[in-house]
Amino acid sequence: MNIRTLETFIWIARLGSFRAAANRVYASQPSVSARIAGLEDQLGVELFDRSARKITLTAKGREFLIYAEKMLALHGEMMQAVAKASSIQGTIRLAVSETIAHTWLPQLIERVSEAYPAINLELDVDISVNLAEKLANHEIDIAFLMGGVNQPGIINRDLCRYSLIWVASPRLDIPGDRMSLEELSTWPIITYPRKSEPYLAIRSLVDPMNHSTRIHSSSSLSTIIRMTVDGLGVSALPREILEQELHSGSLRQFEIDAEVPDLSFCAAYRAGPGGNVVHAIAELALATAENRSAMGENGPAKTVETD
Repeated sequence: MNIRTLETFIWIARLGSFRAAANRVYASQPSVSARIAGLEDQLGVELFDRSARKITLTAKGREFLIYAEKMLALHGEMMQAVAKASSIQGTIRLAVSETIAHTWLPQLIERVSEAYPAINLELDVDISVNLAEKLANHEIDIAFLMGGVNQPGIINRDLCRYSLIWVASPRLDIPGDRMSLEELSTWPIITYPRKSEPYLAIRSLVDPMNHSTRIHSSSSLSTIIRMTVDGLGVSALPREILEQELHSGSLRQFEIDAEVPDLSFCAAYRAGPGGNVVHAIAELALATAENRSAMGENGPAKTVETD
């Protein structure tokens, strides 16, 4: 009965599938099955009910889960307190919004590598709606995303904010004066995906002026920037990701008679057992964001745990 076996048992209990647990612990399905079979033989009880399509815990399995989670949590605390950082091994699934990937993610990866040289990071860049779903489904360990994740047992920590500026290609010949919302609504707008906070905020600004405003949405920041540079519309984006385009003149900033709310990002992760390294990575992310704050970004560090 070792830590790897206990971890495997916990992931099967969480995901309800030997195959999903095998992917999560980076092992083959036969290996996972052998671990659980050996554990059940050692205990002399069945831990899982395999009769239904989705595997569920037996009564003894539910009882064992309580102890297994305690042991895994204690093991993590022991390693964090006693072991050298180079002795702490494993893979952390880190998922981030593209805005952060375009700004300070490389600095964070460097910090994690220095603090935990034996930890592997598996990176996933996606839109915030998808990241929240992946975290809820245990597909990732920690997410840097817009808004929080309203799920029991998930910690949400305010990470950073980005102010948005309106930009357009010089070829569109945008007037130099401050633009009214009515004027803005006559231009095509290129922005973040539907259901995202920026999309909804921009839609709420222009809809009262013109219900026929064309709003092109994309999940790719690179695509949004490219379309804006090509003169296909105007965009509201963080200045931090537009430095090259603004410096070269391929995009220029203009003002409107209203403000789009800042993009507010948080670090979201589970408070469950074995999360010591994940918590440490969240701390490193907050420190990295605070360093960026000195260059113009805001990075508060409030902690909220969803009950």
